[in-house]
Amino acid sequence: MRVDVEAVSNDGTRRASDTVTIEEPLEIRLSHETGSGRVDQSISITMRTPGNDDELAVGFLAGETIIAAARDVREVEHCGPPSPDKGIRNVIRVELADHVRVDAGGLLRHFYTTSSCGVCGKASLDAVRVQIEDRETGSFLITADTLKRLPAALHERQTEFAHTGGLHAAGSFDASGALLRVREDVGRHNALDKLAGSYLAEGGLAGYGILLSGRASFELMQKAAVAGAPFVASIGPPSSLAVELAQDQGITLAGFLKADRFNVYTGRQRIAA
Repeated sequence: MRVDVEAVSNDGTRRASDTVTIEEPLEIRLSHETGSGRVDQSISITMRTPGNDDELAVGFLAGETIIAAARDVREVEHCGPPSPDKGIRNVIRVELADHVRVDAGGLLRHFYTTSSCGVCGKASLDAVRVQIEDRETGSFLITADTLKRLPAALHERQTEFAHTGGLHAAGSFDASGALLRVREDVGRHNALDKLAGSYLAEGGLAGYGILLSGRASFELMQKAAVAGAPFVASIGPPSSLAVELAQDQGITLAGFLKADRFNVYTGRQRIAA
């Protein structure tokens, strides 16, 4: 989106225009069966960059373990009128299959996310620690040199970031170092939800690594664990809780990833010399 600005420098002030990232609220509505029939309810409002809203919605639900597989979702669709200022549809409805049961009261207590703070919107840290099922992480092995090439590959694929400089990204990669998919968003947790949502129909991210453009927080590590990823690499640093969760879940966690160096916090066995 283009906006008018006053560009201030040592040479003075001039009128100019700048491209800024679009940020709009997305309301996620859930349709699900209860003991007394099907209900529709709003469960989350998140500030996001429009695009891949369906992936964001199902990725969010998977990350919160409300759904576990594509068969749990009957339909995903935008609903309601477009916004009057930008014409963007900001409500998305996820209709769950009849066999999925949801704790409706728990949804209202625990879900409210924003682009700037995922965990702080939770009722407590215990509400974030969802039950993660045991899974097979496979024999993922990547060389150190291959890992160090990933930041440059991610930068090349961040098309929106190149225009605005204001978006986070999450990408998937395989053991050969191929960057497979990239999703961008103004919210780092939204970017990962979009990525995870894109893999739901394929059984999740088991067998793939996740590359984060910024820091690795507890919430992002939780989403990676639920998606089944055995490896998380972040260009920024991890938090203490992210390291603890990676250790608990047997996930390799690398941080401060650059072209010439990185730190390994957990799971060194998945990185070859």
